[in-house]
Amino acid sequence: MKSIAALQAAVTAAAPFDGEPSDAELDAIETETPLILAEVALLDAQIMTIDRAPSELDVRRVRRARRRVLAARRDLANRTATTADVTVSGGAA
Repeated sequence: MKSIAALQAAVTAAAPFDGEPSDAELDAIETETPLILAEVALLDAQIMTIDRAPSELDVRRVRRARRRVLAARRDLANRTATTADVTVSGGAA
């Protein structure tokens, strides 16, 4: 019978994983936090109307939450595009 212990050690030794996110991953999460919070608010507003007919207040709440999500997406896209422009122009200079 062939042992796989040596093969397992070679696989796990190549990439140690401590279970914590890297600094780059934490920065990405921090950058996307406004969008994540806006999407959670939209989901909450939609969940409130699942089991009943939405009132005018519910409709407004969902509409406002959708607008917040769109604004957060726009802001994130603009921030990402600005960062990419700075990186490209900064590297070329």
